[in-house]
Amino acid sequence: MSKAPISTPNATAEVPTPANPRSRVIFASMIGTTIEFYDFYVYATAAVLVFPHLFFPEGDPTVALLSSFAVFGAAMVARPLGAVFYGHLGDRKGRKATLVASLLTMGVATFLIGFLPTYHQVGWWAPLFLVIFRLAQGFALGGEWSGAALVATENAPKGKRAWYGTFPQLGAPLGYIIANGIFIIISVLQPANGTVNEQFLAWGWRVPFWFSIFMVIVGVIVRLRLVESTAFAATVAAGTVRKMPLGTVLRNNWRELILGTFFMLATYVLFYLMTTFVLSYGTTPTDAAMAGLGYERTQFILMSIIGVVFFGIFTLLSGPWADKWGRRRTLTWVTLAIVVFGLLFVPLLDGGIVGVMALLIIGFSLMGMTFGPMGALLPELFPTNVRYTGSGVSYNVSSILGAAVAPFIAVALWSAGGGSPFWVGVYLSAMALITLVALLIGKETKDVDMEK
Repeated sequence: MSKAPISTPNATAEVPTPANPRSRVIFASMIGTTIEFYDFYVYATAAVLVFPHLFFPEGDPTVALLSSFAVFGAAMVARPLGAVFYGHLGDRKGRKATLVASLLTMGVATFLIGFLPTYHQVGWWAPLFLVIFRLAQGFALGGEWSGAALVATENAPKGKRAWYGTFPQLGAPLGYIIANGIFIIISVLQPANGTVNEQFLAWGWRVPFWFSIFMVIVGVIVRLRLVESTAFAATVAAGTVRKMPLGTVLRNNWRELILGTFFMLATYVLFYLMTTFVLSYGTTPTDAAMAGLGYERTQFILMSIIGVVFFGIFTLLSGPWADKWGRRRTLTWVTLAIVVFGLLFVPLLDGGIVGVMALLIIGFSLMGMTFGPMGALLPELFPTNVRYTGSGVSYNVSSILGAAVAPFIAVALWSAGGGSPFWVGVYLSAMALITLVALLIGKETKDVDMEK
């Protein structure tokens, strides 16, 4: 439900909040999501390389990997709950305090994972606490993204909203590079004789989790300097803040919630296949029961980082494209390309190191092109007084349909395909087709007034 226009001089005078400097908007929206995604990716990498050995060691190694991915997916289930909780705070109390709270929750949970005992030390208490902290990570991330996107888009200059919206999106590739870069440094300092060395399993994997606390301190300091956007301040002045934003958005904007959820589906499936499944497939020995590519861990992570550089580049490029051509038109063509990419999954993986590198570069480039415009598209679907809740719920419900199950389904399809990831690629193409339908049904939001 849109707020009524503010037409009286008194109402206008009640909006004292100054505009944030552009440099502060860009840095605050980007650094927060960088930290949040860093924390999230530290777990994603450990879910493949460490946790199957330390937290789910009994029985078949495939079962251990699936169990580790199941905990990874548990955080995705917690994300919509976080979106509702932090969205409620963000739409009622403001973006600034809510963003600080979500960042602290994520940082503390990640830091404490680095101190967890293993299964061999305390039995099933180890995976239980891992699940609890993982749920806390997902809960916090559920409130982080939409707030960061709103800081960027509600403070963007006219005609540059999609470009500004790419800066919180840029936190995803930056967080991935930092997280995996630290894993590589640790691996270099602890050279392995096999797939995973003893020192790395004993304590090396904990360092990236501990490191997160320093990044959180920087992020909190930056965000405490923010002021509220004029759009939110105007909503407060007009008296249109909702007591129950979730109820309002479910009642008045249910169509936008559904469309926003499916707009993100292909993006989530693509990203989590590229960052979790491909890492697992690439580092699994060629003589294993479910044969992989047999790359050494550090080598494949380095290859992935090169691919993620393209993720970052095309995330930034996608913003000006979406501002010029529109969000819907840009994403329609990118989604069609993802459909084709899914069908090329196996030929590229079977093409040796050149083919694998091409898969990583193409896949992550497409990821940047589909992820970048979402920073503007989802907030533009909703009015100011429910924007934090609406964009956050759409973004994070999609994480259940896409990201929560994608690694799990991919491993199952890999197993069912006799060790071939052919059906994994088909799965990606199918999810992209669903997103394509949603985009064709939806409307262009490029010229939406964010002050309403």
